[in-house]
Amino acid sequence: MIKIYVQRNRSIQTFEFLTALIAVIMTAALAFGHGGKHADQFTQLQALQKATKLYEQLISKGKLDQSWETGLRKVAISKRKHEGKDEIVVSFLREEGEPKAVYIFFNSDGKYSGSNFTGK
Repeated sequence: MIKIYVQRNRSIQTFEFLTALIAVIMTAALAFGHGGKHADQFTQLQALQKATKLYEQLISKGKLDQSWETGLRKVAISKRKHEGKDEIVVSFLREEGEPKAVYIFFNSDGKYSGSNFTGK
């Protein structure tokens, strides 16, 4: 009879321990998580990463000449409104040559929405 009581007591303790552990994990996730819309937004860092890949592809395919790779002076990231919608613009500016810059545009969801040499 004592054996059954000890086993049952351990089962209850194990259940209580696991319940407490799950509660702690869930509380920590809620307290320290970055949920909500903020976590789903396309960031400027993500735009830079995607634009850099596209930029390298344009050079490797010959759509931009080698001076865009060797003479790159600056990369800039900005936000703008275009036709009422938010866009992130990544600009690659070179030292010499015309045009001076190539602009790559992404919508707020991170989808490529165009590129050009004017920034418009």
